[in-house]
Amino acid sequence: MRPLVAHIDLDALRHNYQLACRCAPQSRSVAVIKADAYGHGALECARALEAEVPAFAVASIEEALNLRSGGVTKPIILLEGIFSADELTLVDQHGFWISVHSEWQVAALLAFSPRQPIPVWLKVDSGMHRLGFSPKEAPAVWQRLASAPQVTALHLMSHFASADAREGSYFNQQMSILTGLAEQLKAPLCLANSPATLAWPAAHGDWNRPGVMLYGSDPLEVANDVTQQLRPVMSLRSEIIALRELEAGESVGYGGRWRAERRSKIAVVAAGYGDGYDRHAVDGTPVLVNGQRCAIAGKVSMDMLTVDVTDIHDAAIGSEVVLWGASIHGAVLPVDEVARYCDTISYTLLTGVLPRAPRRYHGACV
Repeated sequence: MRPLVAHIDLDALRHNYQLACRCAPQSRSVAVIKADAYGHGALECARALEAEVPAFAVASIEEALNLRSGGVTKPIILLEGIFSADELTLVDQHGFWISVHSEWQVAALLAFSPRQPIPVWLKVDSGMHRLGFSPKEAPAVWQRLASAPQVTALHLMSHFASADAREGSYFNQQMSILTGLAEQLKAPLCLANSPATLAWPAAHGDWNRPGVMLYGSDPLEVANDVTQQLRPVMSLRSEIIALRELEAGESVGYGGRWRAERRSKIAVVAAGYGDGYDRHAVDGTPVLVNGQRCAIAGKVSMDMLTVDVTDIHDAAIGSEVVLWGASIHGAVLPVDEVARYCDTISYTLLTGVLPRAPRRYHGACV
């Protein structure tokens, strides 16, 4: 079988969730598993975490229904709420929680007759300027929801635009808006995403929403002592399937982008953009071969990529290649580092791994 596999370490997932909880011991931490748990497999990750988490968060009702059909019974919040009023029947049937960010959602909810009141998180636009009511609109909407028999467990939520940054002026501006509004409304808060969970204790509310940190990615511009404790959950591994000897001056791959400056050994690896590996990876993008660092040489192809293994003396057909994550030899290549070479972020690499690369799950709960 083709050797490319995304290995998923469920023990590392639980470790990272527990780390999020230790960062904010007075908060309850929702496990965000939208986008198929950032490419890791939502149902498998939910099953691994369900004994520990008070609730899960997803982006849509389709994602929530997938968890319910797989036997997940914990509360699930729809972070973008409903996309049509018809979904409220399913929300009521399956006991989902919803966020509301637009007037039409409020109107639909208040026109609906659920079997039991629905937990609601009111989203406020404190500066991200995507979804949410303005701080001026929010008090009136809050009062309408708070007095509605359809609603229970009303919370205030928002999203930070720059919690990953070392400089905190915009974060502090958002926090000032939110804390003032919470005091006015006597509202419980859910504010902290992964970077705020890791670096901004002032944002730790009644609930936090750790996401990408659960999968071992450091979302901060500058790592801190806590982020260094994160463990990679996905290790994307393949093998060398061919070796080539090149003379100085010979090129590799489409367009001959990489050219040997010396007599070189090139390894062909079974992985490409057809598997979700980023085609924008530049020459020099790191990989691990038998736990040793080397680099991509030449453009990534659909099914293959090429690596300069001139200095990897034990490189051979079948040698382990780690594109990101942990090697069986003990070394680790952070997905965040690979993302920088691809001029992107870890989120796009992790969510971009296609079904063609099978997931294999490891850990005590498997």
